[in-house]
Amino acid sequence: MSIELLSPAGNLEKLRLAFAYGADAAYLGLSDFSLRSNAGNFTEADLDQVRLLKMQSGKRLYCTLNMLFDEQKLASLSQELETIRTWPFDAYIISDIGLVPILQDALGPEVELHLSTQASCTNSSSARMYHRMGFSRVILGRETPLDDIRRIKDANPDLELEVFVHGAMCMAYSGRCLLSSHLAGRSANQGDCSHTCRWNYRLAATDELSRVLASGELALEEEQRKGVYYPIAEEDGYTTILSSKDLCMIDHLKELVDAGIDSLKIEGRMKSSYYVAVVSRAYRKALDALSDEHLDWKAYRSDLFNISHREYSTGFFFGHGPVDPTMGSSIDKSTELGYLRQYLFCGYIGEEVESGIYALDLKNQIRSGMTLQFIEPDTPFIQDDSFTLLDAQMQVIAQADHGKIQYLKTDKHLKKGSIIRRETMVK
Repeated sequence: MSIELLSPAGNLEKLRLAFAYGADAAYLGLSDFSLRSNAGNFTEADLDQVRLLKMQSGKRLYCTLNMLFDEQKLASLSQELETIRTWPFDAYIISDIGLVPILQDALGPEVELHLSTQASCTNSSSARMYHRMGFSRVILGRETPLDDIRRIKDANPDLELEVFVHGAMCMAYSGRCLLSSHLAGRSANQGDCSHTCRWNYRLAATDELSRVLASGELALEEEQRKGVYYPIAEEDGYTTILSSKDLCMIDHLKELVDAGIDSLKIEGRMKSSYYVAVVSRAYRKALDALSDEHLDWKAYRSDLFNISHREYSTGFFFGHGPVDPTMGSSIDKSTELGYLRQYLFCGYIGEEVESGIYALDLKNQIRSGMTLQFIEPDTPFIQDDSFTLLDAQMQVIAQADHGKIQYLKTDKHLKKGSIIRRETMVK
């Protein structure tokens, strides 16, 4: 099979963008059974539009049922199977092995099953066992190095392998994190992660600690939880403050393909629509460039450094070493403990109502005199600093806002659905 680019779809808008900007397939969750319960997800109200989009695109859809099921959730799933059957899913991503016979009985023995990364499959023997159980694809654990991926594929040539290539990484083993449950009472393994590892912490002062901790101990205090201390251990003068770097493998796709990977997966069902578009587009161009040496994809790559991100790394693919120097050299190191965003997503270009006049679907304000950029699937960006904003009566206005009927007049040739962004610098 050709190498698949798999993008996240937290809602219908993101699904459209994932397909429009180069994904071969998308993964999405149903509201009750996804590990991203706050992603928006999909309901029966979306079903007709999802069917139409799949039919028009000819692309694949995967349903994430990857939470760890307790008895209550399992009973709920059993009640929903008839509804799930009506969705045009090509495969189901699961981590709870108890779902194998349930899905096979309800959807047929030939139902396509993909093993979630949550199952932490990191060796060839485990992969072989899952294949025999009925899984056609294994999404390897995030901790699997490239050398082991080659061995797993060599030992299981008929088994599809998928890996994450871009996005946030969890500080816990394969995402099996208990920190959110411990500090916030919200289970990451039940789809309700509070992103505790990204809260704002400070190192509590010695005089404060002496009242609550043994001599010589250090502790963190979270901004919204004054007086609640979390002991930490320090080694060689340094300590890890919970949050991981982001993964970025765009410069190493050939190594992944050569190792036998069948699907390259982008993380981010809770990320913005803009994120889904520009990341999918960058990896689409980089993947296409592997078979077309004349394709100039670096302009699309640069957008990965303009979206909101933490310092990039190559994860565990090349061992447990430092940040990939090709990544780190392109980033302001001040982003290591925070996020950097160079552009603000402003919305979309709508229909061309008159020659050079386009309807606006705005999410953030734009003003006359700004420099806007319009991005499209096959155009890095079109820059415009001489546009005119118009109201519903086609009168010139100084600013355009979300939720109003407004138009943009420009001498640039734009397409319906083009993304509008403006430069900013927000950490």
